[in-house]
Amino acid sequence: MTSAQVSKNGDEAVRGDAPEEGYERGLGSRQVQMIAIGGAIGVGLFLNAGANIAKAGPSLILMYAIAGVIIFFIMRALGELLLYRPVSGSFAEYSREFLGPFFGYFTGWTYWLLWVVTGMAELTAAAIYINYWFPEIPQWVSALVFLVVLFVANLISVKLFGEIEFWFSMIKVTAIIGMIVIGLGVLTFGFSAAGDTAAVSNLWAYDGFFPKGIGSSLMTLQGVMFAYLAVELVGVTAGESENPEKTLPKAINTLPWRIALFYVGALTVILCVVKWTEFAPGVSPFVAAFAKIGIPAGAAIVNFVVLTAALSSCNSGMYSTGRMLRTLADSGEAPKAFNKLSVTKTPALAIGVSVLFMGIGVVLNYIVPDKAFEYVVSVATGAGIWTWLMILVSHVRYRRAVDAGRLPASSFPAPGGAVGSWIAIVFLLFVTCLIAYDHEARVSLYVMAGWAAALGIGWAVLKARNPEVTERREADFEKVG
Repeated sequence: MTSAQVSKNGDEAVRGDAPEEGYERGLGSRQVQMIAIGGAIGVGLFLNAGANIAKAGPSLILMYAIAGVIIFFIMRALGELLLYRPVSGSFAEYSREFLGPFFGYFTGWTYWLLWVVTGMAELTAAAIYINYWFPEIPQWVSALVFLVVLFVANLISVKLFGEIEFWFSMIKVTAIIGMIVIGLGVLTFGFSAAGDTAAVSNLWAYDGFFPKGIGSSLMTLQGVMFAYLAVELVGVTAGESENPEKTLPKAINTLPWRIALFYVGALTVILCVVKWTEFAPGVSPFVAAFAKIGIPAGAAIVNFVVLTAALSSCNSGMYSTGRMLRTLADSGEAPKAFNKLSVTKTPALAIGVSVLFMGIGVVLNYIVPDKAFEYVVSVATGAGIWTWLMILVSHVRYRRAVDAGRLPASSFPAPGGAVGSWIAIVFLLFVTCLIAYDHEARVSLYVMAGWAAALGIGWAVLKARNPEVTERREADFEKVG
């Protein structure tokens, strides 16, 4: 029974507790908190920010802040849904419940695609980072080793996944905090090679805060949103958290300070220490800042941190794709074999198939030109925007059901009800328009259109073979109270 089927048999159904899914609730508060933190810190910050600084100058700080507010709206909407009914594979489940079976099917497969293509990119990136220290090791060998090690770790138990993600995130957090502390020291005491030129005035001294115009700054929003991909991962952990009623609200409510510190704070300090004109595409702002300050082995330190960021993303991808395939199988929208759990209560077959597709990415990235990496990132952004939109629209529909008395209220309501969700929906549609306007990023919309066509064909086949799956409609809610 789902909580959509509100019954008269007691408070348990009214509260909207999750159904038993068979997973081990092995993720503790410490791990969920760090997964949430790590989800807000990725390669998008460590690498892509350099290109965006070159496009927007110091105004990039404002773009990250604005996007951060939108991300908070998205996460509070997701949080309200999660505490109404905490389930693993939540995005597809809520789309299915509030928008209909096709949207659950489409969202589940699209989120699976997001993490498969992200895993392809991150594996290749990790292999490139290893070449920094060991250039004699072939790139494909490093990628294959990482693929196998993370795959085995995900098969063993959810606890091991959580522990690996905890330490990966700890490394990223420590690196950023270290950069902020050192940068503040340079600004305050003037030490190091950057001491003579470091100043807060660097934020406006070189052609102003918007050196290339507001339009150019707005065009960076698509790259900024990519940097925030995976922040929603905490929602996938809901079905395996020890105490989701306590851990999930805490993880979501701490999001604003994480964004303020790790994105807005770090970039502000970096752009005060190093003037924006010294940054270029393809160069990590952290590497540039360490080099300017003159810290020994600074490049090697940042290379290690970015390596952990890539492995963290790939690790999360394996976790997410396995859970999403199982959700699809449980709904009859993927082969039933993916519904099985191993003796360690992990969806081993679903993870294995996803890993095989990621492995194809290793081969492709070895063969095709460097442009493939950019295309993969672009596709991931498009899939991410769809996922966020489905969370928001599902939340709007849920609030309508609550207001009409058809569903129980969540214990973690979003502030302002559905207002924040509507604002975020308009913003994401605006970012989609920016992507369509940018001739380089536009490829993601073409790929998503092809993906939509493929899923449409799949849905037609599914409907012909198993009409019951596709004919399900939104549940009939009984009036609460």
